[in-house]
Amino acid sequence: MRLGDFLWLAGLGAVVLVLAVPATRELFVLYSTAHPYWMGFAKFAVLATMGELLAVRITGGGWRRPDGLLLKAALWGALGVGITLMFTVFAAGVSAAIARGMLPGGYSATAAFVTALLTSTVMNAAFAPTFMAFHRIADTYIDLADGKLANLARVELRQAVARVDWQGFVGFVVLRTVPLFWIPAHTATFLLPSEYRVLMAAVLSIALGAILAFAKRRSPAIRRIK
Repeated sequence: MRLGDFLWLAGLGAVVLVLAVPATRELFVLYSTAHPYWMGFAKFAVLATMGELLAVRITGGGWRRPDGLLLKAALWGALGVGITLMFTVFAAGVSAAIARGMLPGGYSATAAFVTALLTSTVMNAAFAPTFMAFHRIADTYIDLADGKLANLARVELRQAVARVDWQGFVGFVVLRTVPLFWIPAHTATFLLPSEYRVLMAAVLSIALGAILAFAKRRSPAIRRIK
């Protein structure tokens, strides 16, 4: 095992340890409830960035710091704030629609699963494509700026939009990963207590990063998406 492998696994193990130890788990729940946006920022800034590093490790065969890693971590953190809000909005909205008879609620034995499935489906159909497109454009901004904050102002929106492979984005990311990965994964997420949902979403970004990295190694069409 390489040193980078050990350090990455140690970081993931530290997250698991926080949740495994009762005292730190209570603090985690306390802060997640009292400061949802700050905790959402931290969860995604750390875990989603770990996912990016893992993808680089898988596709390149070694650990390498991507250009603009800190900017991309800050971007992930900002997206984590938005995801924190959207999880609450869609969970409450779908529950309200079920209560008004606008969506099926299921029987008592299946009500929790049906609610989680509907919440995941509605959120991923309505919010996920916009969220992922924004992330793709913002990430491309950072790439075009060579990962430097001072260069961001020199990048034009049309350049970033033109650089994105929209055919690959729609054909693979939206039409495949949303129904085959995100809807099932977020169904499981919405079955969890609310204070753990954003953390689970951040962990899932690691899993998706690994899936896409393996796919890029096998498929030239997917390799062009990034």
